[in-house]
Amino acid sequence: MSGLNQRFTKPPFLNRNREFESHRLRMELSDKLETKFRLDINQKKALKKLNLFSVADLLFHFPIRYSDVSEVKQITNLSEGETATVLGRVSNLKTKKGFKSKIPMAEGEIADLSGKIKIIWFNQAYLAKMLHEGETVKLTGHVTKSKYGLYLANPEFEKTPNMPIDSHDNLFSKDSSEYDNQGFSYPIYHETRGITSKWFYHAIEKILRDKTLDNIEDYIPEDILKKYNLPTLKTSLIWIHKPKNARDAESAKKRFAFEEVFCIQLERQHDKFEYKKNKSFQINVNKKDTEEFVKRFPFTPTNSQKKSIETILSDMNRNFPMSRLLEGDVGSGKTAVAATAAYLTVIQRPFDYAKGKIQNFGNLQVAYMAPTEILAAQHFESFIQYFKHLPINIGLITGSGCRKFPSKVNPSGWTDISRAQLLKWTANGEIPILIGTHALIQKSVKFKNLALVVIDEQHRFGTAQRRKLVRKDNIAPHLLSMTATPIPRTLALTIYGDLDLSLLDEMPSGRKQIITEIITPNKREETYEKIREELKKGRQLYIICPRINEPDPEKEMAVQAKSAIAEAKRLKKEVFKEYETGVLHSKMSKQKKEEVMNDFTAGKINILCATSVIEVGVNVPNATIIIIEGAERFGLAQLHQLRGRVIRSNHQAYCYVFADAKSDKTIQRLKALKTAKNGFELAELDLSLRGGGELGGNKQWGISDLGMEAIKNIKMVEAARAEAVRLINEDPELSKYPLLKQKVREKAGEFHFE
Repeated sequence: MSGLNQRFTKPPFLNRNREFESHRLRMELSDKLETKFRLDINQKKALKKLNLFSVADLLFHFPIRYSDVSEVKQITNLSEGETATVLGRVSNLKTKKGFKSKIPMAEGEIADLSGKIKIIWFNQAYLAKMLHEGETVKLTGHVTKSKYGLYLANPEFEKTPNMPIDSHDNLFSKDSSEYDNQGFSYPIYHETRGITSKWFYHAIEKILRDKTLDNIEDYIPEDILKKYNLPTLKTSLIWIHKPKNARDAESAKKRFAFEEVFCIQLERQHDKFEYKKNKSFQINVNKKDTEEFVKRFPFTPTNSQKKSIETILSDMNRNFPMSRLLEGDVGSGKTAVAATAAYLTVIQRPFDYAKGKIQNFGNLQVAYMAPTEILAAQHFESFIQYFKHLPINIGLITGSGCRKFPSKVNPSGWTDISRAQLLKWTANGEIPILIGTHALIQKSVKFKNLALVVIDEQHRFGTAQRRKLVRKDNIAPHLLSMTATPIPRTLALTIYGDLDLSLLDEMPSGRKQIITEIITPNKREETYEKIREELKKGRQLYIICPRINEPDPEKEMAVQAKSAIAEAKRLKKEVFKEYETGVLHSKMSKQKKEEVMNDFTAGKINILCATSVIEVGVNVPNATIIIIEGAERFGLAQLHQLRGRVIRSNHQAYCYVFADAKSDKTIQRLKALKTAKNGFELAELDLSLRGGGELGGNKQWGISDLGMEAIKNIKMVEAARAEAVRLINEDPELSKYPLLKQKVREKAGEFHFE
């Protein structure tokens, strides 16, 4: 759209009439941007990068914040890291190229009565030509620090005393529009090279003036809007781009946040509705069998374990498939709960639906899926301990090979077997319990009577994967999902909206609270001595590093952080000379990883230097100390997972968080590790400190920043969930709400309506 952009670099009225003549027809939401705006090559690339192709895409590209022009700060009061607005006179304006980067830049200074500050616009050299020496302007930008001092980075500007964003251009004069933003603030959008917030402001302004929204239909039912006092779609789109005040902006955000959670809930509730249509194997629960199995646990079950077992078995006793999420902190005993459900399943005879009666031969089967080969192998070993007194075969299948327990040669151990043999025994029902990675749901793996699927740490086991488990006769297995990554209740209710929730919120009795210390560089040697005392008692130590190898010294921007390989060598040479040190990381072969873990478990290795590959599920009860290097590089949830590796026994456990953090916010986050009683509390805290943080945001859950903000509000999530449940119960295919159905399809990507 070089025409609109040229307004900022050429006289303001150039090409004005010609542009209006060519765009006199009203814009439609489906119109391509390139047919309605003059776009230069860089703008086309930028819009493509932001996935903006149509007028509708542009309208739904919401501002990330608003620059509140009423909050003008004195230059002397500016501090690094804040986004601030200043008012003053500009001088020393010039354009140049970066010394090393060669990127075009504009520079200048702005001064008020209290002082002056440098201004730098990167990749926007033309801006220096739009301002004049001595002109009074308002600038809003990020206060950044370089070795030469503070400067304002890429500030938006307004020439005063006029309205925001270049209103000297009377196309946007104040008296001509019902949509005018009466001085509250102007919107700042997510930008990329070639396109600015200023461009978005003018483009949206043009769409609104073109009356494009006059015929827009709302996809959220009117009764829901009224019930929760939400603005209509047309009003919300105007208010989010051009709010007259903070209240309007908040109302619009609230509506779109509700909409996002509502659409996710509709998709999840529809999944649940569809899955419940299938039949499932009814598990008849014998209390005596349950008690005898649980009695053999090497610990006394907690009340939350007993309650979860009871709830799961009750779900499995129905004639439609269970869909349940077992959410438990690290070390809370999820595997024991899953093993109990597996036991009650495999001691049952299959029901012959064709004959309408229970068979007098065969077993029901269980599939247990883990995210990594290390964890699958570990669950295989755990299940051997739970089932060794029973005549039950257990199989392991991963990309690297297959195993079976018991072995004919060694009845108390396992043996390697061929993949073909394992598949044959699974297909004819001789292996009732099969543990593995994603290899479990490949076409080649066929079960005779699969009645229960346990999925460990698979954050979204979606509809497509679940469908692979349903037999041709519409018999679907019960589904138990498990996660040791505590997430806030609001997020769990949204992301796992199709699953019923069970919480394990207690630790087995006798477990001591981990002693967590934040260690600054000057306390390193003192900490090593404390660790040495524990090692002398026969305990073992994990050391977690952010990198595998040392950073390349030739790479200027390489992350400077400790590496597992180099740290293992340094400690062996300089600190813990008398102890065996091993290394574990993701680039090692499966055999090598297993060999190292076996040596560590057996106590042949005293100190294990690893990357976060050991984050999930690794279980060595004698390892009671963990050092986390470069802790500021990990998220809180991940730090909590790593710390959980040392809470596998009743010995006192220690976690030493080595951090080079400079900012108060980072220190505050790390201190939360010391104060939070459990992972759930930590997850709630992380959500409040960091918004989505590593709990989700776009990357993990597919929820926008606006949606993640909504998830802080339990009332909103519960309201969206309740309305979605009601709508799907009344009209499962949303046939009365075609616009809503289409919106859900867009947001969910894959919404399996018929």
